[in-house]
Amino acid sequence: MASTASTPLYLAIDQGGHASRAIVFDSQAGAQAMAEAPVATLRSGDDRVEQDADAVAASVREVAERVLAKLGGWAAAVAAGGLATQRSSLVCWDRRTGAALSPVLSWQDRRAAKWLAGFAGEAERVHARTGLVLSAHYGASKFRWCLDHLPGVREALAEGRLALGPMASFLLFRLLAERPHVVDPANASRTLLWDFQTRDWAADLLDLFGVPRVALPACVPTRHAFGHFEAGAWRIPFRVMTGDQAAALFAGGAPAPQDAFANIGTGAFVQRIVGDKPVRLPGLLSGVVLEENGRPLYVVEGTVNGAGVALETVAGELGLRLADVLRQAPAWLAAATRPPLFLNGVSGLGSPYWVPDFPSRFVGAGEAPARIVAVLESIVFLLAVNLEALRGLSPMLRCVRLTGGLAALAGLAQRLADVSGLAVVCPEFREATARGLAYLVAGCPAAWPAAEARTFAPQPAPGLRRRYASWRCAMEEALPHAPRPTPTP
Repeated sequence: MASTASTPLYLAIDQGGHASRAIVFDSQAGAQAMAEAPVATLRSGDDRVEQDADAVAASVREVAERVLAKLGGWAAAVAAGGLATQRSSLVCWDRRTGAALSPVLSWQDRRAAKWLAGFAGEAERVHARTGLVLSAHYGASKFRWCLDHLPGVREALAEGRLALGPMASFLLFRLLAERPHVVDPANASRTLLWDFQTRDWAADLLDLFGVPRVALPACVPTRHAFGHFEAGAWRIPFRVMTGDQAAALFAGGAPAPQDAFANIGTGAFVQRIVGDKPVRLPGLLSGVVLEENGRPLYVVEGTVNGAGVALETVAGELGLRLADVLRQAPAWLAAATRPPLFLNGVSGLGSPYWVPDFPSRFVGAGEAPARIVAVLESIVFLLAVNLEALRGLSPMLRCVRLTGGLAALAGLAQRLADVSGLAVVCPEFREATARGLAYLVAGCPAAWPAAEARTFAPQPAPGLRRRYASWRCAMEEALPHAPRPTPTP
């Protein structure tokens, strides 16, 4: 370890779609130890995606204990910890025993989409109050499904022991000695039940969707005295709870409003900071990524649901292993000159279109490598559409900061630069969520260093630009009424 005994260390736990990770950072953003444990995801049909809640909780405790064990005597220098999770995943549990009463319903889960469609007339009110579109990706319809279909959940409600919440709330309840039942703004803002201006549960939306407030967690700031993680001789205070995409914004320190931040994992998300007052763009999302000392920090966000999961899905359909695809993708991206187009609705078509049952399909022919390139280009094209909307905000965009697993593909980063006309900056340290979380846990130090990065400048790419134009036309034919976002107060 490079740290000294007098240097405080910070524990960052990142619970993601495929794994739970714990990384300990020093005050100079140096990663000192890491532990990882895989988590399984069950997909049953196109719209059901869930995880075993107890297994996820066990994996989080496991990686926390393992990373502290790796530190040995240095573990005594860990000053604080924090947790970041997938924001729109939720759990129901027993507030007396901590036992899970439901699986984790993943953010990708859309099993209650038909039920939620009955509230289409409320879409504008919901957007105005929550910053979200009316989508089954978010919590309200999932909470309602659990209440309607799981007898154990209904019984716990009747007996006054039901707890509902985003996965982050469940995990801290299970992880910390004090068993807090609380939620931060980044996770609360993905429930369709949280007013992003009052920063509390919206009573009228709770009534609208039939979700009992008594079972929901208390709303607290991002930085809060959440409790203590205890294991053996360790007793570490937890200071931060947030969402994965919210934490990723802070990987290089305080995010600049003239930059766009894109993070590509299972899904892909692109965000811009807009300050302490909310801004709404039709078709895009608005939310709070940080609140401390009574002051919120708002973003506007675009969502590409079919990123890594689209690559995994198509690879499986082609009879390929995802690991092999990722290994060969750089060569395939470099060699492809005329791949087909891929209209990407995997896990539901996200912003700015929002079509939950959009049928994914290829336009044009190609062998397996060309089809994989088409999927990767579809992620780039969807990000580019969202970036076009975000360019309408002030100040002028200067670059895109690209993180996440697929950011390691230089051919993808270069394509995003060429299509968007913006420089794309890719930090070498890929764990943006954990690094940003550590920055928040450390108290947002002014001296937090930026990670070394590679910059991709826009280049002439006439073939790619023609494919992008063709892809836009194909999308417009499939979606003749696709929204064209413009800024609104």
